[in-house]
Amino acid sequence: MGDLTEHFSRHEFACRCGCGMAAADVELLQVLEAVRDFFAMPITITGPCRCAGHNAMTVGASRGSYHTKGMAADFTVAGIAAKQVADYLEKMHPDRYGIGRYPDRTHLDVRPNKARWRA
Repeated sequence: MGDLTEHFSRHEFACRCGCGMAAADVELLQVLEAVRDFFAMPITITGPCRCAGHNAMTVGASRGSYHTKGMAADFTVAGIAAKQVADYLEKMHPDRYGIGRYPDRTHLDVRPNKARWRA
């Protein structure tokens, strides 16, 4: 049991630099819960929120990254290929959100418009 939702806890979204920032947007959590429910498998957050300093040191991170607002997460679903997760998200949300495809993980951000990319 999580302290934010049924399956997610605040510590999973804590900035990896140890600064204490731990933000997770409600809409992001709702979409992640839907992904977990659909696949019926645990999710591991591999890229949580980031403070501005940590974001500046993260390779490939954009200056206005949704990670700095607690509105993005990179994640894996146990036993499910990242491609399959991204396919599901794009099917469920064809006109909104940022969905990034990486070989080993999926990026999701809850921006109001549609953005798609591949690494």
